[in-house]
Amino acid sequence: MRQNILRLLWILLLAALLYWALKNAPLTEIWSTLRQLQFWQIATLIGINAGIYALVTLRWWIITQAEATHVPYFPLLAVRVAVFGVSYFTLGPQVGGEPLQVLALRHRYGLTYTRATSTVIMDKLLEFLANFVLLAIGLASVLQAGILPSNGSLSIVSLIGLAGLMIWPPAHIILLQRGRHPLASILRMFAKTKFTRFIIASERMAGMFCRRHFKELLTAIFVSLLAALGMVGEYFLVTSFLRIELSAAQTIAAWTAGWLAFLVPWPGGLGALEASQVFALGAFGVDAASAIGLTLIIRARDILVGGVGLLLAGRGVTK
Repeated sequence: MRQNILRLLWILLLAALLYWALKNAPLTEIWSTLRQLQFWQIATLIGINAGIYALVTLRWWIITQAEATHVPYFPLLAVRVAVFGVSYFTLGPQVGGEPLQVLALRHRYGLTYTRATSTVIMDKLLEFLANFVLLAIGLASVLQAGILPSNGSLSIVSLIGLAGLMIWPPAHIILLQRGRHPLASILRMFAKTKFTRFIIASERMAGMFCRRHFKELLTAIFVSLLAALGMVGEYFLVTSFLRIELSAAQTIAAWTAGWLAFLVPWPGGLGALEASQVFALGAFGVDAASAIGLTLIIRARDILVGGVGLLLAGRGVTK
């Protein structure tokens, strides 16, 4: 009875998130914008997104296969889409669905919670690594494109802070490869609980993966970079489909502004994404209508994938 009640509550929560997303989404405007695109353009964008999710899942699968060769690839693809759906529609900077990855490996394929969590830790580290590499390029493009005002010292300080944050993923991976465990060192300063011991053990397993499976680590990093490049390439295509003429540096700078908008603690970066694109593209002489049209295409993509993800998450919990 308790399990049935928890499942019902989870499904009701997912249904409420989906309703909130559809209720607040400008569906009429999204449809009007999509009608301006040709069928082959929409098909191209859908194909690129499918490729991105295939690569993201491949990265996680490579990490998992190193210690659990019986885990298949394609079922994990549905899990990754479900993770995006939960993360997109919940508070926080695009996180929150990761427990679904752990639960899938535990209940479907018999991995311990500790080992399953270690694969998610490595997966997120490599995701951050690729995203922050692109963010570094994006920040350089922001400065080169002149988005920041001449007296924007506060903005420059913020960019420096972000640049410092970008050092964390590669540094963490290097330390794990050398047998160091920075997260465990931090947690030891707090009271020892079952949760802290669990995280420490998971990080140690992630470190074992870095040391024992260096070839797989490099392959996963390469796949992660391909997925990140796919996201930027998709943005280039959207701007070209809408006939927004920008230089390469300006396009990367505008993409970076949109990426940073998703860091705000609000579901789907609602409002922040639109503001970032109107501001960034407006600095390059693009009219607000074109900027809003671009964000509507992004919204259409995310709501479609996120809605499918929520349905998959509810189906998985029901099982």
